[in-house]
Amino acid sequence: MSQKILLNQKEVTIILHRLACQLIENHLDFSDTILIGLQPRGVELANRLKQILEEEYQIPAVSLGFLDITFFRDDFRRGETLEANKTQIDFPVENKKVIFIDDVLYTGRSIRAALTAIQSFGRPAEIELLVLIDRRFSRHLPIQPDYRGRQVDAINNEKVVVKWAATAGEDSVELITK
Repeated sequence: MSQKILLNQKEVTIILHRLACQLIENHLDFSDTILIGLQPRGVELANRLKQILEEEYQIPAVSLGFLDITFFRDDFRRGETLEANKTQIDFPVENKKVIFIDDVLYTGRSIRAALTAIQSFGRPAEIELLVLIDRRFSRHLPIQPDYRGRQVDAINNEKVVVKWAATAGEDSVELITK
């Protein structure tokens, strides 16, 4: 097994600020825009983006929720035990612009599940996708991100692992070959 650092702490910080600026360009004051972190791995990225938007770019009260897609996944009943997380969406999504946030876009199946799950909370006017890492050669579904931090060419025996300072001591992205 080998590992390679794709992004270090400084590069992750630069990418987070670039993504925040792209969101501001397209959504201005965020009055009709909601950030939704996909449980579990999109939560830290969504929290960090909200913090940057509010503290560094003075966007007031960005709406942030978390969506659990466990029971909407197409592999839910395939024998493997999946652990559910808590959905926290305390505001209406009806006619709002929703931005799904996840760490890595791989096959697209999680995003398909999120598209189904969000319908339980209303009908958004628009849905966009923001990912830190886009594994472009692995898609099973025709899903592409609107915002991407970095595009990575990884084959199926390679795994992209995102580490966050809150849990791993520093931000980084690694490519692990099995």
